[in-house]
Amino acid sequence: MVRPEDIQTYIQEGLPCDHIRIDGDGHHFEAVIVSAEFAGKSRVQRQQRVYLTIKDRLDSGEIHALSFKTFTPEEWEAQRG
Repeated sequence: MVRPEDIQTYIQEGLPCDHIRIDGDGHHFEAVIVSAEFAGKSRVQRQQRVYLTIKDRLDSGEIHALSFKTFTPEEWEAQRG
């Protein structure tokens, strides 16, 4: 069974993250991902970038469902503000 820590590692291996938090029950996961790479990108482009880091695991069925929110470091600071 996939653990939240596993997904965190998968994403961090393919995307430099300033902050990442993954919660889940082994089947369904939720994530908050903060990366400077999201600057200037649309919401869809950000999602595509994250999905690239886990595509093989989604295709194989290892990860069933992942929902996430993406922020630039500046957006994250304003959100926490």
